[in-house]
Amino acid sequence: MNHAATLDHPTTDRAQQAIGQIAVNLPGSTAVFRRLKLDFCCGGQVALQTACEAKGLALQAVLDELAQLDRPATQAAPQAPGAMIDHILERYHAVHREQLPELIRMARRVEAVHRDSPDVPVGLAAHLEAMEAELLEHMEKEETVLFPMLKAGGTPMVRHPIGVMRDEHTRHGEQLERLMALSHDATPPFGACNTWRALYAGIAQLSDDLINHIHLENNLLFPQFEPKAAACCP
Repeated sequence: MNHAATLDHPTTDRAQQAIGQIAVNLPGSTAVFRRLKLDFCCGGQVALQTACEAKGLALQAVLDELAQLDRPATQAAPQAPGAMIDHILERYHAVHREQLPELIRMARRVEAVHRDSPDVPVGLAAHLEAMEAELLEHMEKEETVLFPMLKAGGTPMVRHPIGVMRDEHTRHGEQLERLMALSHDATPPFGACNTWRALYAGIAQLSDDLINHIHLENNLLFPQFEPKAAACCP
């Protein structure tokens, strides 16, 4: 799934976009708007420039902050293990830590505000919380155990933590399937509010990022060390 085309216009056009549309099209922007007290839900029809002027905010500073959220759907990863690990830490681990708390917050709000709607994704916030807990634990193990081993060149024992990570990746895939089922493949119902639409856009981005993250580790990083481990430890 390629979301590059659905991400926001360049910053030169973004100032004139409705703030609600930015919230929907640019995952992560809702956290910026909340912090700046810019109403992207009920007041989302207002252009970003107008909203910033009304709040006395420097438009360019807000545009610069939003520009940092632009992430290509695909990004070439380095092939050397150390550089690849650094890429994973910056592009995926750090991003997941940003994504999940905001998705959980929006899911709680949608479930509370729209609890009488037949389309409300009951249990979505709880599932995202479970995903966050497991993913944070998984990333911590990679950062403190596996990745330092790989950066040091690997050892015959490296196949064991790699095996654990592969098993946990399978679990993450199962969680993603459940996430997409709860959110109807990240497709908001007709007439959904901006928060609901932004939530599902963020879920689509999380899904793409996590799939790419797992692919990079399972298919590009780990195989560089597994043959060596197998040869040492039949």
